[in-house]
Amino acid sequence: MPDSPHPSRPPRQHTTRAMVFLASAMLMSSLGTSIANIALPTLVETFRSSVQAVQWVVLAYLLAVTVLVVSVGRLGDLIGRRRLMMAGIALFTIASVACATSTQLWMLITARAVQGLGAAVLMALAVALATDLVPPARSGIAMGFLGTTSALGTALGPSLGGLLIAGWGWPAIFLVNVPLGISAFALALRLPPDAPRHARPDFDLRGSTLLAVTLTAYALAMTLGKGHAGLLNLVLLIAAALGAALFLRMQKIARSPLVHPHLLRNETVRAGIAMSSLTSAVAMTTLVVGPFYLSGALHLAPAATGLVMTIGPLVAALAGVPAGRSVDRFGSGPMTLLGLGLMTLGTLGLAVISPDLGIPAYVVPLAATTAGFAVFQAANNTAVIAGVDASQRGVTSGLLNLSRNLGLITGASLMGAIFAARAGSLDASMASVEAIAAGTHAAFAAALLALGFSALVALRAPGPASLPSPRT
Repeated sequence: MPDSPHPSRPPRQHTTRAMVFLASAMLMSSLGTSIANIALPTLVETFRSSVQAVQWVVLAYLLAVTVLVVSVGRLGDLIGRRRLMMAGIALFTIASVACATSTQLWMLITARAVQGLGAAVLMALAVALATDLVPPARSGIAMGFLGTTSALGTALGPSLGGLLIAGWGWPAIFLVNVPLGISAFALALRLPPDAPRHARPDFDLRGSTLLAVTLTAYALAMTLGKGHAGLLNLVLLIAAALGAALFLRMQKIARSPLVHPHLLRNETVRAGIAMSSLTSAVAMTTLVVGPFYLSGALHLAPAATGLVMTIGPLVAALAGVPAGRSVDRFGSGPMTLLGLGLMTLGTLGLAVISPDLGIPAYVVPLAATTAGFAVFQAANNTAVIAGVDASQRGVTSGLLNLSRNLGLITGASLMGAIFAARAGSLDASMASVEAIAAGTHAAFAAALLALGFSALVALRAPGPASLPSPRT
């Protein structure tokens, strides 16, 4: 099929090679997200700059991923996903070297933004390429494996970064990506090439630019002010709302839209995107509120707090592949509901937790929440990608990643603000145990509300909750 929008599926013996390649790409992008946080105090001292300025080393990466992930997903649909994936790996690797050799803070921030562009390519196309390179009967396993790799990268980032900084200095946290990038690029060379394109691709540059500006406005509105909304936040939110409305109108009249209107009318896609954003906000609640509860209410030392916090990503990593196998066996619909159920039980436990019960009372519901999130992600991603035409899988994968990132950003801002409003302070040393417990209960009660909306979407929409098993 020379005109197929995606490469022909490789023989079964090549599936393992494809998954190793995709896992390497996912590991690079997830490490890039979490490994730089541990270096912020070192960078403040190295560049003799303020904490607020150095935080842009992290923010520039996240903003680049968020605002570009949909556009690069669509570009992959047009010019070839494997081809663009290789370009993204090369860009990410070169930008990592540029980060490590930066002598000024502005150079490091610029290099991190470029690295974020490469990461956007990796995140947007990994899920779409999995459907191209993996047999349909194993698509659930593929999604679970990619989720496992992403969780491992997120969990390993802080600890690996600390070891690298202690042994070789802060540039090592970026240079570690170089061997990963070279090996991933070498694996990509051995994969089937993209099918030839006989028509000139028409990329919606105006729509892509407007979407990037809109998402930048929203992300800045959620991140500036440290949870205290002001006039600037309100102006940015209004600009984002106007930009989103204009973008949707433009897509209806564009000759080759970035996001086809029929894709947004697809009930499976709409339900999957909504649930992905809501559940990601819930997952972020454990990362935002957890450290304050562990240090302020349970009086754990920083090292012990970090150790407990790694349990969540590790549980998600361990649950990923079994979740994927279950999706292949039982179907995405039942597993979507199971994932939401586990998240609800875990979040309920965190919403009523008592400091008197100690660490186990926190760890058990945390494990249930993160395991449920892993199950949900594997089922939801499988359902959404399987429910669209092959020519739209890149942009659909980008939309899934965008919804997750927006959920994380919104969760960090909104849940942090709810916790601070109820506890009276974001400084655990200045709040009582009772106040911190009250703030924790309030934040996770809001998370329960988000899960309730997710369950309604799953039950009412003819999407992930009703799709049959791939084997049916």
